[in-house]
Amino acid sequence: MGKQTIISALDVGSSSIKMLVAKKKKKEHGFELLSQKKVPSSGVRRGVVVDVEKVGGIISSLKREIEEEIGQRIDEVFANIGGSHLFAVPSRGLVSVSRADQKISEEDVKRVLQASRTISLSSNKEIIDVFPRNFIVDGEGGIKEPVGMHGVRLEADVLALCGFSPYVRNSHQAILGAGFQSAVLVPTPLASASAVLTPREKELGVCVLDIGAGTTSFAVFEEDNLLHAAVFPVGSASITNDLAICLKIDVDIAERIKTEFGTCVSSIALKQKKIVKKKGKSRAKEEKIKIPSSSLKENDFPEESDIVFSKNKLKKVITARVIEIFNLAKKELKNISKQKSLPAGVVLTGGGAKMPGIRDLAKKQFELPCRIGVPLLSSNSREDLDLSVVYGLLTLAQDSEEDSGGTGGGIFRKIKKIFKVFIP
Repeated sequence: MGKQTIISALDVGSSSIKMLVAKKKKKEHGFELLSQKKVPSSGVRRGVVVDVEKVGGIISSLKREIEEEIGQRIDEVFANIGGSHLFAVPSRGLVSVSRADQKISEEDVKRVLQASRTISLSSNKEIIDVFPRNFIVDGEGGIKEPVGMHGVRLEADVLALCGFSPYVRNSHQAILGAGFQSAVLVPTPLASASAVLTPREKELGVCVLDIGAGTTSFAVFEEDNLLHAAVFPVGSASITNDLAICLKIDVDIAERIKTEFGTCVSSIALKQKKIVKKKGKSRAKEEKIKIPSSSLKENDFPEESDIVFSKNKLKKVITARVIEIFNLAKKELKNISKQKSLPAGVVLTGGGAKMPGIRDLAKKQFELPCRIGVPLLSSNSREDLDLSVVYGLLTLAQDSEEDSGGTGGGIFRKIKKIFKVFIP
């Protein structure tokens, strides 16, 4: 049996913080899961670490628990960095080929990628990393791997992922302050994508939408290149809050109702119901759902009386918020001229994708193929949808062990270069 390596992944989310640790076998692709922990999150708002000490304390406790369980120290971790402060900017770099024989070297590629980082940003914004979309040699574009080619001028067309410096710093401090010696920070949309997308989908053209609790992560790929990425400040917790307000109930009860009875209904179905109502046709009696007060008293809500609500009203509240999320994604697709033009369609993942009916609603809203994206490494079907980010980070940690090189083709081969930070 070959030498085994411990790899770890940490998802710092708005509602929970998750950590997975696995045992990697160098001579075999794949790993054995050693420990999986999930605890409620605190100090994180809409994907952003706002209380460094509180988040650091939770991560430290989680790390210590897992280390005791597996009997081994964990020094390095792959972690996500999220929040709607993340944004993508296209850029281009240009350099002259340095060798006398005009053969493009790895050093030339590094120089042109460095040149592409020359972007005018405000003083509190910074580049997290740049991702090559294609290289141009002497005016000829569409080149994935320029090393070894001959030319005088080398250009790189890249997508730069940027963020708000104070929030980036907060993530650093919380993770390193928890006792890790080093951390590789990966933008949340890329982590989700690595968990659920197949190589064929990334080649054909696909959009991944990870509906988390506080945010929704969005990324678009085509020809194995990252075309665009964004994070929206709305997620499944927004649905819970809407229900709490609409039904005038406690947020925890609203979450229970959403989980047990929530469903989406297509916008077409909603329009058809309105037409029927306008025509004055008889309607069937609205279906009501009742939650007895006795079950609420058992769950720390002794003062609550019976809760009765309309199933149609529940659908409408949920559907309205989900459509809002889809509209934000459609706007981003329109900005990059990819609306209705991704052959592999839309892949939905994250805890919010567990909502019954969401796939059909997405197909009608985007007018594209749509599937539910269960993490490829998972064997627990839809139950693991909320683990997409942490499974994606684990996948990237595994890939980095196998191949830390790569210049252009295959975005995930270079993740190890993303914002690796060390304890001072």
